[in-house]
Amino acid sequence: MNPNASQPLSPLQPKADNRWFTFLVADRCFAVDVSLVSEVLRNAALSRVPLAAPALAGLLNLRGRIVPVIDLRIRFGFSTYDRDKPRTNVVVEYCNEWYSLLVDDLLDVLTLEPHEMGAPSSERGNPQIDAVSGVLAAADSLIHFLDLERVFQPLLTSKTRGLAVG
Repeated sequence: MNPNASQPLSPLQPKADNRWFTFLVADRCFAVDVSLVSEVLRNAALSRVPLAAPALAGLLNLRGRIVPVIDLRIRFGFSTYDRDKPRTNVVVEYCNEWYSLLVDDLLDVLTLEPHEMGAPSSERGNPQIDAVSGVLAAADSLIHFLDLERVFQPLLTSKTRGLAVG
């Protein structure tokens, strides 16, 4: 069991090993705390969910456990991806639940010190940056550190809003 999975973590909060799992979405580099990553799956079969939020790409059956799959391209308002190209599911454990982040490609695991990271711009209404809680200018790209609570929050509130009975 992952000891960090039960509590939300801020990307700017110091970690024991300061390791980050990096990946691409729409040619932009993003990172999550590596201790939250449970596994990586390529070309996994998804079950679509009728009337779900657009960013909910479907559900993944992972050894009998149902895992919601969040398409980060749609969640962040980027253009859609060519359906013929394979994508990757990064399964993360957050607050004792599993979620899959659908990403374009995997990059690397990096070790970075918290003092190297800067705060993002203050535009919280923009879906492309509302889930980013830190940035780092690397040699070849800008790394955006994701706050998983902010990634999932709009999807969770849209799910409960639709359940109101008139």
